[in-house]
Amino acid sequence: MSTAETISSLGENESLKRTIARLNISEHAVVGPGDDAAVINSPDGRFVVTTDTMIEGHDFRLDWSTGYDLGWKAVASNVSDVAAMGAVPTALVVAVAAPGHTEISWLEAFADGLRDACNILAPGCGVVGGDLAASEQIMISVAAHGSLEGREPVLRSGAQVGDIVAVAGTLGRSAAGLALLLSENRDAISAYDALVDTHRRPNPPIRAGIDAAIAGATSMLDLSDGLARDAARIAKASEVTIQIDPRHLQGFEAVLEEAARAIDVSEAEWVIGGGEDHSLLATFSPDAVLPRAFKPIGVVLPAGQAPVLLGLQALPEKGWDSVKS
Repeated sequence: MSTAETISSLGENESLKRTIARLNISEHAVVGPGDDAAVINSPDGRFVVTTDTMIEGHDFRLDWSTGYDLGWKAVASNVSDVAAMGAVPTALVVAVAAPGHTEISWLEAFADGLRDACNILAPGCGVVGGDLAASEQIMISVAAHGSLEGREPVLRSGAQVGDIVAVAGTLGRSAAGLALLLSENRDAISAYDALVDTHRRPNPPIRAGIDAAIAGATSMLDLSDGLARDAARIAKASEVTIQIDPRHLQGFEAVLEEAARAIDVSEAEWVIGGGEDHSLLATFSPDAVLPRAFKPIGVVLPAGQAPVLLGLQALPEKGWDSVKS
């Protein structure tokens, strides 16, 4: 019989105490963990807030991802949404529901993932509060906050005809990692472990979101559900058509070719329809100086019969749908 300490054996207070002790402190918090609510600085009177939920069996599998991986991913998926508004991530509130038999070491590893992701992806940001509850499966919910630093938010609805469409970050790497895990091909998983790691621990270009806002990005969003689906969101919100040049996707495809051959799939499908890279898709006026992290991949056209074109062909809105299994 296992003698490992669990959430149930320790109770909520002690479990939270051990978890909180491993977290970093947000530079923007006036009051952090320990009270009924946190207090966060909001220098210009406005702040950005977003939330995301991950559910065991739907969004992750415990045989694929460690507690550390999930802590990292919970941060990455939320601070990328903050950055997509052109804001600086400042604070996170994290709620975890888990079975009582969950070992406290898993929760501590989860906290380590939260801490390290904040320190590396969004320095100065930290967890300022949250909740721990019992459930039949692990569920993770995060609310992230960010500061606009006096700038206007970058919305999805601002793309203009003639704008350059550009992406910062990777395309298809997380989808490739997921496909490798699903293939259960151990040799391929081992050979392309960097792709698997991208799926487990995304590395969104957070600073690029702030740089894009400063450079005058007219629209922007986080690529969480795939290039095709997310580009269509900008197109619909802005009442335009986005035309992607397939030649500009060849570099993204090239780095995935070998892995795709190993499990007999199309790397182009990963680049077009794969989600969870948490890269940034933005539009800029033709005379803007694009931040170094952004690579042009297309242009904005007047609204046509399709929201997104790949070359001259309509691009279906394929990608991840969080309410479908």
